[in-house]
Amino acid sequence: MIRHQNECSVEYREHMRDGDGTVQITNFIQGQEELNGKGRLFARLLLNPGCSIGYHVHEKDAELFYILKGTAEYSDNGKIRTVTAGDVTICPVGQGHSIANKTEEPVEFIALILFE
Repeated sequence: MIRHQNECSVEYREHMRDGDGTVQITNFIQGQEELNGKGRLFARLLLNPGCSIGYHVHEKDAELFYILKGTAEYSDNGKIRTVTAGDVTICPVGQGHSIANKTEEPVEFIALILFE
């Protein structure tokens, strides 16, 4: 199967996880069955300047980010680190994270959430 870019759904989430601004999410999958029931998200996210996803803990799933473009502040269990294009973040089950764009340029990344 091939899904072309114009076939991917785009959604906008305001104050995602109590973060700032609006996150643009381009969903690459159309349901958990496309990940064989092993995950719930495979998408490209866009954080415009001043936008963030608030800190949250992954209780029953893990989340990975692959940074495509820009520079962001990433909270890895409360420890703030800078991530840039080419970096990968891994938030295992039971741990928490957040991401914030505090620059003047957009931040784009791929997110994948997999079940425990």
